[in-house]
Amino acid sequence: MLSLIQLLDDEKCFEVVRELRWPDGVTCPHCHAPHVVKQGQDDTQRFRQRYRCLNCQRKFDDLTGTVFAGHHQPLRQWVAFLVRAAPMTTLDRCLYLMGLNLSNRQIAHELGLNEDDAQNMTRSLRQGVVEASITPPLAGTVEIDEVYLVAGHKGQSDLVKKNLGLAADDV
Repeated sequence: MLSLIQLLDDEKCFEVVRELRWPDGVTCPHCHAPHVVKQGQDDTQRFRQRYRCLNCQRKFDDLTGTVFAGHHQPLRQWVAFLVRAAPMTTLDRCLYLMGLNLSNRQIAHELGLNEDDAQNMTRSLRQGVVEASITPPLAGTVEIDEVYLVAGHKGQSDLVKKNLGLAADDV
């Protein structure tokens, strides 16, 4: 029986990462400048392209600054994890297996990984989702329940009135 990982090609995986990460061309993850030059391939992963930024002179590669960086699993392991996750949107692909409440042990078994690697993968994906989420700014009238407001220090009601901008007879 063939597994999904056996069907994945390392070269294609890195091409997909580059296309998704930089649809308008490679930019430096450090200073976001578009002026970069290729600096060969990685020694251990031959399709992992290295770059050097002409603006800040820093070096980076296809995975720098992504949830895939810093892990010893081949990129095809990550892609298999994401492809198996779901045939829906990008976010759904990333979270599907975890959304099914599969344990890291089950995920590891499904992907042919050891449990520590599965734990690291799910932790990185969760962290990436948290970092990518934005808190919407509040505007207009905002209603809240059960707010505790410190009125001031005991015996210093005049100071509290002054800080609230109230006249002495308003309280």
